[in-house]
Amino acid sequence: MFGGLQTMWTIVLFDLPTEDIQMKRDYRFFRKFLLESGFTMMQYSVYMRHSSSEENAQVHANRVKLHLPPDGEVRIIKITDKQFGRIEVFYGKKRQSTEKPPDQLSFF
Repeated sequence: MFGGLQTMWTIVLFDLPTEDIQMKRDYRFFRKFLLESGFTMMQYSVYMRHSSSEENAQVHANRVKLHLPPDGEVRIIKITDKQFGRIEVFYGKKRQSTEKPPDQLSFF
């Protein structure tokens, strides 16, 4: 089964200091790591990644934990695809639809 309660979204929210050169380097390294790991930017300092199962989402959360920068705050949320679909997104006062999950890979 694909979708609904089986697939997950891993959302990484972070607030990292950028007061000196090393902190800015750590920020860029962490952001680059997220992008190279398949996360896409949801909005500034919020990145998301779709996973086929809860176990797969936990693997990605663990990978993020291994690459935490030395300073700042990082939060990881894992929600089902159904919960993700209930997110209300507003641009100004107009409501927009949420992002669609990626198409399932098919080899046959």
